[in-house]
Amino acid sequence: MIGEVSASKWGGGISSGERMGILTPKIADITDEGLSLSGDLTGDELGLTDADVSIRGTMSVGLELRTIEQTIYVTGVVEGTAGRQCVRCLKDFDEPVAFSLRVVYEREVKSAGLTGKRDGVRKKKAGTPPVVEEEEPNDDLYYFTGDHLDLAPMLREQVILASPMHPLCTADCLGLCARCGHDLNGGPCRCGDVPVGGPFDVLRTMKEKLKDAGRR
Repeated sequence: MIGEVSASKWGGGISSGERMGILTPKIADITDEGLSLSGDLTGDELGLTDADVSIRGTMSVGLELRTIEQTIYVTGVVEGTAGRQCVRCLKDFDEPVAFSLRVVYEREVKSAGLTGKRDGVRKKKAGTPPVVEEEEPNDDLYYFTGDHLDLAPMLREQVILASPMHPLCTADCLGLCARCGHDLNGGPCRCGDVPVGGPFDVLRTMKEKLKDAGRR
């Protein structure tokens, strides 16, 4: 079993022997009545690396799956804490993560003219699939093969997409002095009111410091 997992059919419970991993539910168990999954998952279980998103502890995941006309709809909520680095002052800080998701899965149909093995999940925007009554134009569409869904790649992608492009420790972070690198959140630096100059002046100063360090 992956993480701390519980699973239940909507409108009724299931026995402990029928419990399944939250990341690999059986297709046969996802009916039009729905299937609810919840659990606490680590970044490793989601396939996340520190280069993607640094997860603190575990992510709480709650999902509801339902099949309508052979299309599987997945909605849910993901909550946890991620480690970020401020783009202004370069300090590490922790930030709460909470977002909802809505995606759809359809079985991948292999064409005779394709070569190579196509396993796992392949994703595109759901603007091209057949129109289904409950489907929204902005739903992300994923494909699956076999008798189980593999939800880890989808959850990994959704966590990455929910991460800010330019994380800030605080909205009013003052950042670093462009001349001496002092963290201005701790007070003004010694540069005072001396003009910093253009960006090429800063680069020239940095190169001179590197040359001096190489001579020592």
